[in-house]
Formats: sequence, C-alpha cells, structure tokens
Amino acid sequence: MLYDKDIREPLFDFLEETYGKTRIIEEKNIGRSRADIMMVMEDALAGVEIKSDADTYVRLKRQVIDYDRFFDKNIIVVGTSHAMHIMEHVPEWWGIITVDDIEGQPDFYVFREMKKNPKMDLRDQLHILWRPELAHIQELNGMPKYKEKSKEFVISKITLAVPENLLKPQICTELFERDYNEIRNTIVAYRKKNGKKR
Repeated sequence: MLYDKDIREPLFDFLEETYGKTRIIEEKNIGRSRADIMMVMEDALAGVEIKSDADTYVRLKRQVIDYDRFFDKNIIVVGTSHAMHIMEHVPEWWGIITVDDIEGQPDFYVFREMKKNPKMDLRDQLHILWRPELAHIQELNGMPKYKEKSKEFVISKITLAVPENLLKPQICTELFERDYNEIRNTIVAYRKKNGKKR
C-alpha cells in the first residue's frame, strides 16, 4: 500500500514530465479546504488532490467545491483501491491519475485528462496573490494604485479592467516568481511604500 508520503515526491516529477514547465506549491489554503498541490503552469493554475489507498472520501465533496472555485483545472491522484469508483466522486472535467505500487515504487498513469473547469471564480483565484503581486499586475496594466482600498476592491477593479486571456498568464508569472524566503521583506516593503501599517 502506498501512502501520501510515498506518492508526493515522485508525483512532482511525473507532473513536470507530463505538463511541462510547472511550479509546485504544497498545502495551499483554498476556501475551507487545503489543496495538497497547487500546480502553476504558464497560463493556468491546477489543483491536485491526492487520495492514497489509506484515505477516504469523507472530505472530498467539500474539497471539490473549493478546488473548483480557485483553479482553472483539477486533478485527483488515486491509489488502486479508489480507481474503480473515483469517477462517481469528482466532476467530469477533473483529470484522474492512478498510482500503482510496482515493487515498492509508485507508477503513475493518466486515466483521464483534466479539462477546463467551468466553475472557476477569477476573484477567488486572485485572492491567492499577495497584495504586492496584485500591485504589480495593476502596474503592468496601467491601472491606478488604489492605495487606501481593500484587497477585495482592488481585485474587483482588476477583473473589470484586464481581460482574462491577458490576466491569466500574469497571475501565473507572479506565482512562478514568488519567493517564499522573501515574503516578510516583500510585504513590509510594500506597506512602507504605500503607507500601510498592516
């Protein structure tokens, strides 16, 4: 039996081999759920949920709702014990990757390709970005800074001002370039520059 910890690292390599240039961000909070993996691609964000043979479907219904709000595409990675029934638990646009234990090593197979998620909410997706990243998108698109306005207000203005086909690659670029080691310095510098205390 393969457990989550056995699957993760080999899965990262498989995803990169299968989908090309990607950045893997683990354990991303989305709504009331936590995505196992947020996979950043050049023009889309994909959520990846892992259900090993040791897992159950108890939380999956709630997770599907949240994944569909935040990501352009979604994939569920399942152990062999789930392979026969997983299609009953995820929408038809979700990709399915099965993982088998071959001599103690995970072996992955794309059972169903992921498709565009019709339920993605662009405003929710923009909430994934930090305020300095949103500010950079505003700058790229020649928008006002809205220094005293809330993040929600700024997101609303961005979705009105920037066509999605232009905005999506910009979101992905911000996430490709995100430096988690510099998060505190980045946010402190942004607040200082824009006169914000918090």
